[in-house]
Amino acid sequence: MRLPLRAGNYLPFATSGLQSLLQYRSTFLITGVTAAAGAAVTVFLWRAVYAGSPGPGPGGFTPASITTYLVVAQVLGVVHANRVDDEVAAEVYRGDIAVMLVRPVSYPLVRFAASLPVIGANAVLVGVPLLVLFAAFVPLTAPTPVDAALFLGSTVLSAVIAFCVNLLTGMAGFLTTNTWGVRMVKQGVVAFFAGQMVPLALMPGALHTLAMVLPFRAMADGPLTLLLGRYEGVGGAAAVLGHQLAWSVGLVLLCAALWRSAVSRLEVLGG
Repeated sequence: MRLPLRAGNYLPFATSGLQSLLQYRSTFLITGVTAAAGAAVTVFLWRAVYAGSPGPGPGGFTPASITTYLVVAQVLGVVHANRVDDEVAAEVYRGDIAVMLVRPVSYPLVRFAASLPVIGANAVLVGVPLLVLFAAFVPLTAPTPVDAALFLGSTVLSAVIAFCVNLLTGMAGFLTTNTWGVRMVKQGVVAFFAGQMVPLALMPGALHTLAMVLPFRAMADGPLTLLLGRYEGVGGAAAVLGHQLAWSVGLVLLCAALWRSAVSRLEVLGG
């Protein structure tokens, strides 16, 4: 069956996602406090490493640029927390996925539409206050207008990649009865290889090479490379965006192929 792809068909799912969010406003406060605590630990740890450095230190970072890198990386992590992995896995366990499949819409696009208000709310209600809070206490690097524009475009691509990674993680529910461990492993792997814990420029040899080819680099290190101007001319910026675009298209196609395979083998019992 050919499913409609008109945006209007998915608008109700986006608005219902926003209404659901507004019912649990305290979640944003908890997310903000958790993100601020995590950012504070990493920021003050790395600032201690760079303390007393008159010029650029390891990786070419200054105290202000390493602080900016870590704080914005934490914000990107909040923006990428779209709950898709949790919700897909839960619907598979409960059997609710069967109800969704009889509707004349694409289920992956439904989940994408429902994730958009989560992404926007996390960015505005958690990400912006987090940046303002840290800017009040520690020096941050102000980007140029061009770098800020490149960063915004790169962040959109990083959100698409994060959605695909979370959708693939949720689809693990088709293979296992418990995806808690899968989701925990995913969070650790993504945080490490995206550069949220350690900037990729500071990773040694083979580990750095591996991180540069994996898609997770495009979720945090890529946008931050553009934000801080750590690229060489137009070609350097195009290379970062090209890497993100290639992984975005590749992961979308992978999600589509695995979704068709999973649905063709789905069995829902009970009633």
